[in-house]
Amino acid sequence: MNHGDTPLTVGGQAVLEGVMMRSPHALAIAVRRPDGTVLLKDEPYISWGERHPALKRPFIRGPVILMEAMVTGVQALTFSAQAALQEEEAGEEQPLGWASLLLTLGGAFLLAFVIFGFLPHWLSGLVGYLAGHPLTPADFTFHIIDAFIKLSFILLYIWGISFFKDIRRVFEYHGAEHKSICTYEAGEPLEVDNARRHCTCHPRCGTSFILVVLLVSLLIFTVFFPMFPPLSRTGLVNNLIQVLIKVGLMIPIAAISCEIIRWGGRQPHHPLARALIWPGLATQYLTAREPDDPQLEVALAALKAVLAREEGVKAESA
Repeated sequence: MNHGDTPLTVGGQAVLEGVMMRSPHALAIAVRRPDGTVLLKDEPYISWGERHPALKRPFIRGPVILMEAMVTGVQALTFSAQAALQEEEAGEEQPLGWASLLLTLGGAFLLAFVIFGFLPHWLSGLVGYLAGHPLTPADFTFHIIDAFIKLSFILLYIWGISFFKDIRRVFEYHGAEHKSICTYEAGEPLEVDNARRHCTCHPRCGTSFILVVLLVSLLIFTVFFPMFPPLSRTGLVNNLIQVLIKVGLMIPIAAISCEIIRWGGRQPHHPLARALIWPGLATQYLTAREPDDPQLEVALAALKAVLAREEGVKAESA
């Protein structure tokens, strides 16, 4: 099975006992049910960028892709939870409504804001105070400490949740997703024997995106806050305002980070690309574990489904 010199860009996400795969015109979710069978859901998919071409422009597509991935990701997790627990009736999915989706995303955002936003920011100032050298966001050292604390929290969080059996299996399906996509991109037949040989890491992974965002945010914050001294005042209320400003700056940060990831994916052997992507690849050894053969079968089933639908779209347009 030869996929040609320019394979489609296929991305994915591990879900509960399964994998979601997404290509330019298709989306598929494969889930291993408790009875051992694989439930496959595949459907046409039109990305926000395809619907509105202006959203595909460089430095605009990053935040759009991130938001779209969050929405489809939560919906895929909901479907997999129902399927893995065999809670669907007569094979009909009970979709997640927009109200529930917004509530879920809102709760996750609030938790992330407190743990990975406000707390590291406040602790950075506290470190300076305890060291006898007060620090504000106008100081470069403040942002170095802030980034170090955030990275520590992220790694501790990933390490901590990996002890839960269900999460560990999600990490294994994450590895299966990467191995399957690497097999496809290598132009090899989509079989378990071929997928097994590939690495569990992939440069376009969301884990790499998080680490690149951390590095880019360090540079942006270091430049931004010294330009506006009133924004760097101390105090609890000022800290909250500063973190809210950081949240607003995440839009351009996500845009820049997305372009770096895309460039790194196109230039895997470039020294600068390797340096920028390496931290994310290293972190993937925590989030993408070695899968077993049945997990690879599930990931390959989802991948084959989106590719089959893409072939249909190609045939219709020919």
